[in-house]
Amino acid sequence: MQIDKEIDTSGLNCPLPILKAKKALNDMSSGQVLKVIATDPGAARDFEAFARQTGHELVMQEKTETHFVFGLKRR
Repeated sequence: MQIDKEIDTSGLNCPLPILKAKKALNDMSSGQVLKVIATDPGAARDFEAFARQTGHELVMQEKTETHFVFGLKRR
């Protein structure tokens, strides 16, 4: 999967990772993929809801030992 932009929201709690992702997606073109790195344990639930509400596609969701990684495809 091609990643077009990446943001690191490590250390930030809800709603900041979502707000930063929303801002980044606004600067991207339709079909581009944003990779978001987060540490907030609630991020998985938040990004699933964000994708449902906005129409962006959650194309990747991974958990590493220390981070959560998401891929959002801009609608």
